[in-house]
Amino acid sequence: MKRIRRRRGADAGIYEARTRDIVVRVSPVYQPEDSAPDEGLWMWAYTVEIENHGVETVQLVARSWTITDGLNRSTEVEGSGVVGEQPELRPREAFRYVSSCPLPTPSGAMVGHFQMMTEAGEVFDAAIPEFSLHLPGAARRVN
Repeated sequence: MKRIRRRRGADAGIYEARTRDIVVRVSPVYQPEDSAPDEGLWMWAYTVEIENHGVETVQLVARSWTITDGLNRSTEVEGSGVVGEQPELRPREAFRYVSSCPLPTPSGAMVGHFQMMTEAGEVFDAAIPEFSLHLPGAARRVN
């Protein structure tokens, strides 16, 4: 079972998905100091937190992202682990990392999944919630 929601109120910039007993939260932040809009570059950082609310240990073995820019052009990114690691999460443990994404437009979105493996060797996909990349104060539109 997979549940995706966007938190409201003070945490409006936090997106959350739950698959089985794995909760994934993402919080994106625009990086103006690393961006060059005159050259067609908008840089975004995002913090990902993965929590194991289950009773079995799981390991994150791979990731898969779809990055869509403001012109609805998509790029697929896949790879082993995250930030050079394949973290193991015991029950009630969490793993947090920060990464970044360059966009050729001022807005976009990202979505994906983490491939997880249990100690018994069962593999499943934990959803990464879709999250918007929109400049602060910019008009929002569906990509």
